[in-house]
Amino acid sequence: MCIFLDWNNFLELPKWTAPALQGAAVGAVTLAIAGFNWGGWVTGGTASKMIKDASNTAVAAALTPHCIARSAADPEAPRIRATLDKAGTWQKRGIIEKSGWATPIGTDKPSWELAEACLKELQKDT
Repeated sequence: MCIFLDWNNFLELPKWTAPALQGAAVGAVTLAIAGFNWGGWVTGGTASKMIKDASNTAVAAALTPHCIARSAADPEAPRIRATLDKAGTWQKRGIIEKSGWATPIGTDKPSWELAEACLKELQKDT
């Protein structure tokens, strides 16, 4: 006995399949748009940048007392503070960096974030 298959009806899908797949696709796109715009989702690159920025800020906050102590121990501090008082806002961080006060221990170049934090702390005193 030979069994014949009806190949025309073999792969026929139910009528609700196409609208269901279209709805799922539209829902996925809508969810992605809402998640990235309003849900707080970020890409891996953005997350890495956020982590780096947060760690730099935390290190600067932790080293600010060291910067203030270096400024207090520096014999050139009165001259540097006078220069800071005369300088424009955009020049002040550079003065702190050049003084060496914002150079973390074990490094040879100043930290931008530490210079900003140190400057804010020094300006509180005046």
